[in-house]
Amino acid sequence: MPVYTLPELPYDYSALAPVISPEIIELHHDKHHAAYVKGANDTLEQLAEARDKEQWGSINGLEKNLAFHLSGHILHSIYWQNMTGDGGGEPLAADGVGELADAITESFGSFAAFKAQLSKASATTQGSGWGVLAHEPLSGRLIVEQVYDHQGNVGQGSVPILVFDAWEHAFYLQYRNQKVDFIEAMWQVVNWQDVARRHEAAKSRADVLLLAP
Repeated sequence: MPVYTLPELPYDYSALAPVISPEIIELHHDKHHAAYVKGANDTLEQLAEARDKEQWGSINGLEKNLAFHLSGHILHSIYWQNMTGDGGGEPLAADGVGELADAITESFGSFAAFKAQLSKASATTQGSGWGVLAHEPLSGRLIVEQVYDHQGNVGQGSVPILVFDAWEHAFYLQYRNQKVDFIEAMWQVVNWQDVARRHEAAKSRADVLLLAP
């Protein structure tokens, strides 16, 4: 039995239009995300075979493949939940997400400063990657990370709570090579309720890093 399975979308293909077209959502979820799920499961099987046969010549490649596909699966699973057709704007106390809004202000100075940093990090990721807002457990603050591919250049233990997919398959059919326009449009569909739930859950995990005293 596969360890990982493709989650269902929390909305139909057209729910995020016109920001993201139904065609992109269908291909992105049903083809690209599904490929990462299959890749993670296949790599686990290959690692099990390597253990059984005690053949370790391909261990470096297999471990890299597992990190790539598993992280792709995790990030996309967050990505779908991070968006809603009724989203966008700025997190506000009036909408029940005041703690998240306060945390953003404390960590970045203002929502505008945070938005500018995450937008720039997402739009300027070299090659393929993500812009990520993450809870960093050592400081208890929010940080922006620029994730290369799916798994590179991240702080160990940080918990992603808002992710912007900046791979070309996320936008090219609709925005062509205008990644900046896509990232700017993404702010119209952010599901702040979901981001706030993830932030609260991340904060509650005080023992996520078992550090030496």
